[in-house]
Parts: sequence; C-alpha cells; structure tokens
Amino acid sequence: MEYDYYICDVFTDTAFGGNQLAVLPDARGLTDKQMQQIAREFNYSESTFVFPAKNGNTRNVKIFTPTREVPFAGHPNIGTAFVLASMGVIGDSEHIIFEEKAGLVEISINNQLYCELKAPEKFSLGTTLDVELIAHALSLNTHEIITKTHAPQIASVGLPFIMVELNSLETLQLAKPNLDGFQAIADLGIMPDIHMYLKSNDAFDLRTRMFAPLDGVPEDPATGSANCALTALLTHFNEQESGEFNYKIAQGIEMGRPSILYSRAEKRNGEIIKTWIGGNAVITCKGTIYIP
Repeated sequence: MEYDYYICDVFTDTAFGGNQLAVLPDARGLTDKQMQQIAREFNYSESTFVFPAKNGNTRNVKIFTPTREVPFAGHPNIGTAFVLASMGVIGDSEHIIFEEKAGLVEISINNQLYCELKAPEKFSLGTTLDVELIAHALSLNTHEIITKTHAPQIASVGLPFIMVELNSLETLQLAKPNLDGFQAIADLGIMPDIHMYLKSNDAFDLRTRMFAPLDGVPEDPATGSANCALTALLTHFNEQESGEFNYKIAQGIEMGRPSILYSRAEKRNGEIIKTWIGGNAVITCKGTIYIP
C-alpha cells in the first residue's frame, strides 16, 4: 500500500522553524499498529492520520506520538487543517470540525491560511506537585521555581501538562530534563509532561519550553495544547472576573526552531468559558510512504 504524506512546520511562517508534523491526508486502510509504526518512523513529536468523518463533521483525525496515541494536541490540529486547506480539499476560508478522541475540535481558517482552534474540553486543574520533585526533573534549584501565583500544577484543556513558572530567562534557558526526576513523577501515576513558562517583557508575553522525554519528546519546539492550557491557567488566576485575555507566546528558541503562538481565553463571572490557540504553518515536503 502507498500513502501520500506532507511534512509541515507549524506555528511559524518560515520553513525549518516551528514544530514539525507529518500528515497523512487519507489514511483509510491503516490499522492503529501501522499508524504507530509510521509515527515512530517519522519520529516527530506527533503525526496525524486523516479519515472520513464518522458523524457528519469535516474529518476524523487520529494523533500519534512516537510512543502512543493522544486524544488531542495543538500543533497537529493546526498543521492538519493547514495541509488540507492547502490541498484545496476543505477550502481556505472555512470553519471546520475535526472528530478526535478528546471530542470535537473546531478550527477557523482565514484566507491567508492562518489557523486557530478552540480547545475541545473545558479548562480543568489537577494535582499540585512538590517543588523539589519538579526542580529535580528540570535540573534546577527550588528557588528558581516561582510559586506565588500557583505551585507546580496539572492543567488541561484536552491534554494534561504540569505547569511550572520560572524566575528568569536564564533559568528557562538552563533547564534540561533529568530522566530520573521524570521517572519519579511517572512513578506517582502522573504523566510527566512539564511545561515551563516565564512572563516576558519583550516582544512576547510569555516564553515557554516543554519537556516530555518519557513520551519520546525530549523537548517540543511548539506545544499548542500546553500553551492553550497555560493561557486558561493564567486567566483563571487573573483577578479580573470577566473578559478576553490574549497572549503572544514564544517557544522553541532554545532548540533553534523559533515558534510563535497566539492564544486567547474568554472568562465570564470567574469561569473560563473557551480557550483558543492559533498560528501559521509552512509545508516543507511531500512524499509517499510504502506499507508492506
């Protein structure tokens, strides 16, 4: 069997920046085992496999990391929508809906092919974690982790991440994954995907990095789902009870793959109603993969 694929860079308008994604725009006939093998072969943080919709929406999309299927992720949705729009199969100025394990993912595409998705789940907060445990996992000292607004805590809008605020740009740059520390978190029954952030005063509102080494992703250059959850988290802790909160986020700089993400959240009477993440993408490669 032969399947066409596209490689695109997501959350950038420049080739060889952003987060790489492999998209199979017509994956009919592939099994879950084959999709996992293909995702491992590409070895990007995620690969997507597109099927006809089951319930009258635009498409059904399955997302695989090199090690597992995930219910939702940000840059795979943005990149998949961009590829399908570039191919002309869904138009280039539409509101589309992908069916995924986490639920329905709504994506808007403008005529410049800028894509923005609405998170499929409401914002939720999970367990807080010990600062020493997180510092060990990030190869940092405990005083370099800020806990004034929140302790290291799990947040999700479809995929959970441990949110950690750091005290300086230098700390953000020096952080590196310590596998023993990540395993210690996993031993607690928690998926140790850690999203670090710094409130910035430069051209960006936030600078972020994401480590998920036990998921086959030592570092991710642009994590839409994590930054979407982070936006909801910061909006949750903002004293303003209602309004729309917008952030311009930089990620991937330390990896040499600079990414720009635009996020927003709507808050009404103290409750997070909706969250969005958006950005551009660039196709860098098209080819054929052969399945025995």
